Amino acid sequence: MAGVAALAFMVVLEIAARRYGEPGPLTDQAREAIFAPASGPLLYAGLALTTVVLTWRQRFVAAGAAVGIDVAFTLVRWAAGARVTEGHAFGNGALWAILGCAVVALTRRTGADRVLLLKGVGLGLLLVAGRKTGDAWLLITSKTRPAVLDQYVATADHALGSPSWVMGRLVEATAPVGPHVLDWVYAQLAVAAAVAALYQLRDVAAERRFPRHHLVRTFLLIGLLGPAVYMIYPVVGPVFLYGTGAFGTGGAEWAVADIWPDVLPPLGPPHPVTYDGVTPRNCMPSLHTAWAVAIFIHTRRSPRFLRYAGTFWLVATLTATLGFGYHYGIDLVAGVVFAVTIEAALRSYDRGWDRSGIRLVAHGVVVFAAVLAASRYLSLEMARHPWLSGPLLLLAMASVIHGYVRTTRRWEPRTAAVPRQAEAQLEPALSPPAQRAAPAKSYTAQSTTGR
Repeated sequence: MAGVAALAFMVVLEIAARRYGEPGPLTDQAREAIFAPASGPLLYAGLALTTVVLTWRQRFVAAGAAVGIDVAFTLVRWAAGARVTEGHAFGNGALWAILGCAVVALTRRTGADRVLLLKGVGLGLLLVAGRKTGDAWLLITSKTRPAVLDQYVATADHALGSPSWVMGRLVEATAPVGPHVLDWVYAQLAVAAAVAALYQLRDVAAERRFPRHHLVRTFLLIGLLGPAVYMIYPVVGPVFLYGTGAFGTGGAEWAVADIWPDVLPPLGPPHPVTYDGVTPRNCMPSLHTAWAVAIFIHTRRSPRFLRYAGTFWLVATLTATLGFGYHYGIDLVAGVVFAVTIEAALRSYDRGWDRSGIRLVAHGVVVFAAVLAASRYLSLEMARHPWLSGPLLLLAMASVIHGYVRTTRRWEPRTAAVPRQAEAQLEPALSPPAQRAAPAKSYTAQSTTGR
C-alpha cells in the first residue's frame, strides 16, 4: 500500500511538472539510468540502504557491479567525447545495481525472502526518489506562488537579532575554506542520513526484518509534508529578496534591496512582494534544519563517532542555512519544531496512540502553527518588542523539545537496570567456582558427621 501510494503521488507530480513544461520525478529518475545523474553520492547511498537486506558476499557483488558499470559508462562517454557539464560522472552503476536487485527478487526469490529484498529495493529507491519529488514540489511552488512573504519573516526576524545577516558576515570572513566545507555539508545531507540509517539497519540481514522505526521514515515524511507548507507560506530567503540570488536564480532586478549581509533590512510595515517564476519558495520551515535535527535525534544511541558526526552535521547545517542566506532565523525555529513533532508522531503511532503521545504531537502542532501565524500577522509587533518576542519564540521551541525528551524517556523500559544490579549482587554466589565448591563442602560435612 505504501509503494502504491508513493507511486501514485509521483505520477501526480509528474503530470503537474509537465504542465509547466518541465520533466517530473519519474522522468528525471529514468534519465539517470543513462545520462549523468544529479547526485552520484545519493545514488550510492540508496544502494547502501538496499544492501542492508543482503549478506556480506552479496553486498560486495552489488558494489562491484555498480563500480564496474560506472567504469563502463565513463569509458563510453570518453570514447564518444561526451562531457559531463552538470551533475556527477558516476552513479549510474548504483542505480542499475538497485534495479538488478529488484529483478533478482522477482525472478530468483520467493516468499519472505522476496518481500524482504523488495523492501530493501524500495527503501533505496525512496531515498533517491525523495530528492526528485522535492525538486518537482519546488518547481510547483515557484510557478503557483508568484508573491512571496519574505518581508513579513524578515521583519519578525528582528526579534531574534536577524541572525542570517550576522552569520553571513561570519561565513564570508572564513572564505574560502569555511564556505567550501559548509557547502559540502549542506549538499550531502541525504548521504549523512543514509550513513546514520545504515547503522540502525545493520541487523536487518540477520534478523530478516526491518526495525519498527528508523531514520529513513522520518527523513522521507519530512520531505513529503514540508513542501505543502511552502504552498501556504511562500518565502525565498534573504539572499534572494535582499541580495543577488543563488543557484542561478533570482538577481538584483528582483530584490527589494541589495543589502544582504552588510545592512539590516529597514523596519517598516511588510507586504507581499512579487518574485520570479524560477526560484523555489522553500524557506518556511527550513527542511534542511528539520532533516539535520532528525539525524541528530537518531544518532543519540549510536557509537561515539556517529554521535559526534550527528552533532557536527546539525551545527554545520544551521550555520550554512543562515550563513549562505538561504533562511531566516525563524525558519530554523519552525524547522526544529516541525522535525520534533513528526518524530513524536511516528513514535506515538508505532507504540499506539495514548494520552501522552496525543498531547505531545498536539503541542508541537500548536507551536508550529503559532510560529507561522505570529511571523505573518504579528511581525511588526515582534520587531518592535524583540526582548519579549525573541525569548518567547525560543521558549516555545524549547517547550516542544523538552516535552519530547520527557515523554519519550517515560516510554523507554525501566527494567534494564534491575537485572544488572541483581546480577552484580548474586555473582559471587552463582559464579562457577562457587557452584563447584559448594557441593564439595556439603559432602565433606556429611561424611564427617557419619564418622
